Amino acid sequence: MKVTEDVVEAAAERLENAARLGVACAPVADLIGPDDIDAAYRVQQLLTERRLAAGARIVGRKIGLTSPAVQRQIGVDRPDFGVLFDDMRYNDGDEIPIGRLLQPKAEAEVAFLLSHDIHDASDPAAVRAAIAFAFPALEIVDTRIADWRIGITDTIADNASSGVFVLGAIGSPPGAFEPVDVTMAMRRGGEVVSQGTGRDCLGDPLNALAWLAATAIDLGTPLRAGDLVLSGALGPMVSVDPGDVFEAVIAPLGTVTARFSQKEAEA
Repeated sequence: MKVTEDVVEAAAERLENAARLGVACAPVADLIGPDDIDAAYRVQQLLTERRLAAGARIVGRKIGLTSPAVQRQIGVDRPDFGVLFDDMRYNDGDEIPIGRLLQPKAEAEVAFLLSHDIHDASDPAAVRAAIAFAFPALEIVDTRIADWRIGITDTIADNASSGVFVLGAIGSPPGAFEPVDVTMAMRRGGEVVSQGTGRDCLGDPLNALAWLAATAIDLGTPLRAGDLVLSGALGPMVSVDPGDVFEAVIAPLGTVTARFSQKEAEA
């Protein structure tokens, strides 16, 4: 049975209220079902339209659930995607207000900045040729669903569990390295808390980019020049606490750091 627009709107309202009030909510899978991927993306699209109407600007997209380690952590077996808005971006080393996040977790990944539109995702050479630069990145994933009790439709509806992201300061041209061969070590306070390689992102971050490009073409919204794409985690995600500092070394791309404020004082 097709999920009605009333139900889609109810799911969107639940997630929107959780974000606005800063109070995590019940899963939306109990409204749209645990397996209806189309309905989940309809919820995401409705929330995206509302954010755009309120003045937000899309700067790219993110691919989620690419790492087997993260898939095991969430309990899913397929990737998804979400939208990156301009107010989600922080520069390397910026302090991120912990209060804008509910249940944040950090993961390290490769970000791609596109120089060309991608109209044919079936040609690996064309996908690679569309990349202007690659950056080391930290994505701070978040969920509006209480206690991370999420399934695939919950995370899709909730903009692929997006929070904020941090880009390294220096980009590398695609010819300077092989994405599949990158190595990642993420430290919190000097302790290694997550490790991985390019092969841990759908076998190659370029595979993840091609998957997103093909999906975007099918939806009639192809990736465009100037889009930023977070290609997906290279290793397990790690919970964030107030005052934490995460540093990820993604060789040979470089280093990226995310700093979090201490918990805001109670009013």
